This record gives sequence, C-alpha cells and structure tokens, in this order.
Amino acid sequence: MRIKTLVAAMAALASLAPIAAHAQAAEENPWMIRVRAVDVLYQNGQTGVASDLNLKAKNQWIPEFDVSYFFTKNIAAELVLTWPQQVNINSNMGNVGKITALPPSLLAQYHFTDLGAFKPYVGAGINYTIFGNRQNFPALGNTVQVQPSSVGFVGQVGMDYMLDKNWGLNIDVKYATMATNVQAVDGGANLGKLTLNPWMPAVGVTYKF
Repeated sequence: MRIKTLVAAMAALASLAPIAAHAQAAEENPWMIRVRAVDVLYQNGQTGVASDLNLKAKNQWIPEFDVSYFFTKNIAAELVLTWPQQVNINSNMGNVGKITALPPSLLAQYHFTDLGAFKPYVGAGINYTIFGNRQNFPALGNTVQVQPSSVGFVGQVGMDYMLDKNWGLNIDVKYATMATNVQAVDGGANLGKLTLNPWMPAVGVTYKF
C-alpha cells in the first residue's frame, strides 16, 4: 500500500509542474531512468536483545531501478525502486535467520547543469522499508520478530557523465535512516532495537529520453 503511495506521490509531483514541463518540452523530454548496482553497507547499531546477541544485517549487493522526472533542467524528483531483497541476519552465534526488505525511496533533487557532460546532483527525501518474513529466526526458536516497516530520511549525492544526448554513466551514494524494533512473537513485548542506517554507494547506467 505504501509503495502505491510513493508512486502516487511522484505522479502528483509531476502533475504540479505542467507549465515547467511544457516550457522544457521544446528542448528535451523530462523523463530519465537509471539502472544501478548498489552495495548496501549496514551500520548495525543495537540495543536490548539485539545488542546482547550482537544482531547484524549482512552487507549485500542489490539491483536498483530509478525513475526521474525533471520539472526544470535543474529540479527533479526521483523514485528509487527494487524488489524484496533477502537480508541475512548474523549474531554472535552465527547466522540466525533471513528477512526480506523492500526499501523504496522518493527524493527531490537539484542537478548542476553547467559543467558539460559532467552533471552532479544532490537529493533528499524519504525512505519507506517494508520487512517480510519477520519471524524467520530459526536459531532463536522463531520467538522474536521485527516490525513490519520503517520510515526514515534519505540523502543523496551523485553524478551522471553523459556519453551522448541519451546515454550516460552514473555514480551515486545514498544514506538512509532505517531501524526496526525486535519484539517477542508471543505478546509483542519490545526486546530491543536494530538500527540499520545503510550507506549505499552505487554505479549504473543512465538513459535520458
């Protein structure tokens, strides 16, 4: 449901700028897409049982697909998407289980466009992560679970290097605040917190329509 909300939010943003889009249409199409490979580097802060067990999400590479809409040549919105990713959770006992995470983000961006083919940008927005398989901790007897979702801030810096009018190479780094409470399955008592807060450096390909 929240993914639909993010998509609807981006559509609403696009509908708020028909004049800017019309002015830009004579020069270029306002849509851009990117495909990235992202290295998710979890920072893994813990409290309570998460600290006692030293629970940590294992770093991983994930695929990412991004859609951007330019209201002007400098101002854009970007919707960051992937599909549910499996996350290994380790502890001082080794691997204790696997959950899934679906972490779409919506960012507002400013693009610097007076540097020729080199086009850096900065962005900020919200991240909404949906956790699945929330009770999948067999090493702990499946007695604990994580919360179903997390809402947080996401910041971004990056750059495109355009090879021609349409194609470019992309380097991007994002940081997201992301955390979930660890709860008892029986009764739902709060047992602690796992703060993930990942850094997400990425490389990819850009296509400007």
